[in-house]
Amino acid sequence: MLRDIFRCDRQRARPAARDKALTVFSFVYMFGRMEINNAVVGFAALSQETRLEAFRLLVRHEPEGLAAGEIARQLSVPHNTMSAHLAVLQRAGWVSSRRQSRSIIYRANLAHMNDIVQFLVRDCCAGHPEVCDPLNTSPDTCAKSQE
Repeated sequence: MLRDIFRCDRQRARPAARDKALTVFSFVYMFGRMEINNAVVGFAALSQETRLEAFRLLVRHEPEGLAAGEIARQLSVPHNTMSAHLAVLQRAGWVSSRRQSRSIIYRANLAHMNDIVQFLVRDCCAGHPEVCDPLNTSPDTCAKSQE
C-alpha cells in the first residue's frame, strides 16, 4: 500500500508536456506581472511631492548621501514627517539607509532608478529601438549641472 502511494506521488510529480508549457507560461506571466507591480509601487512612492524632492536631493548628493535630519532641514519638512516619507521610499526600493553614530544616512538607489527607466523604454518605439537610444545610455545623474 505504501508503495502505491509513492508511485502515485511520482506520477503526479511528472507533469505532461502541455502542463510544463503551461507552467512556463504562468511563470513568465507572473514574472512580468511582478515587474509591473514593482514599477507601480515605485511610481506611487515618487508620486508625492516631498518624496520626489527628497529622492532628487539624494541623487544630487551621491555617493555620500545625507542624514535624515539634513534632508528634512533642506526641504523644510518636520523630522517625523520626513522619516515617514523616507520609509516609503525605502520600502519601494528608491533609497537605502545606514546608521552612522546617532544619524541615519540615506542614499539614492541609482541601480533601482536605472531598472525603472529600462523597464519603461524596454519595449519602446514600436520596434524602432534607435529612437530610444538616447534614453538607453547611462546618464551621469550625479554630475553637477553646468549653467
